[in-house]
Amino acid sequence: MKRLLDLLMSCVALVLLSPLLLAAALAIALEDGRPIFFRQVRVGQGGREFFMLKFRSMVKNAASIGPYHTAQDDPRITRTGRFLRRSSIDELPQLLNVLTGDMSLVGPRPDVPAQRALYSQADWAERCSVRPGITGLAQAQLRSEATPAQRLALDLRYAREHSLWLDLKIIFWTLGRITGRGSN
Repeated sequence: MKRLLDLLMSCVALVLLSPLLLAAALAIALEDGRPIFFRQVRVGQGGREFFMLKFRSMVKNAASIGPYHTAQDDPRITRTGRFLRRSSIDELPQLLNVLTGDMSLVGPRPDVPAQRALYSQADWAERCSVRPGITGLAQAQLRSEATPAQRLALDLRYAREHSLWLDLKIIFWTLGRITGRGSN
């Protein structure tokens, strides 16, 4: 049932958001040229690696001039990128990752392979027991303010307690945070 919900909601979202997706792509191209998308290896269910898509929000050579994570006022982020990140529009291309089955709408955010070293073997296995998501319990409850320990605890809680009902609540909470109408 979860996979069917992922497919239906992703298709509907892609159709409804197509003008916004086109506008974001155009803004990126006009400010900093191509490529429009940023592809990065991430770890999915069962520890399988895949390429996650995002709208590119940083300068073209960002990976060669900084770490895999970004800081609050990272100079590599473009003006358009700041808006895309603040509004979470940069995450919307992951709807394509949902269609291909690499991701779900809801699940722990997928880590880069280097982050594997931050987990115990048991925590990593549990975290990778579910498909990663565009949003998750940590994002719905704390957005980007979560500490690594809080994020891990919420990711593991989701892996243990996931259900269609919890997914629907997380989607609702996430939309509330994005639109500024609160959360849980």
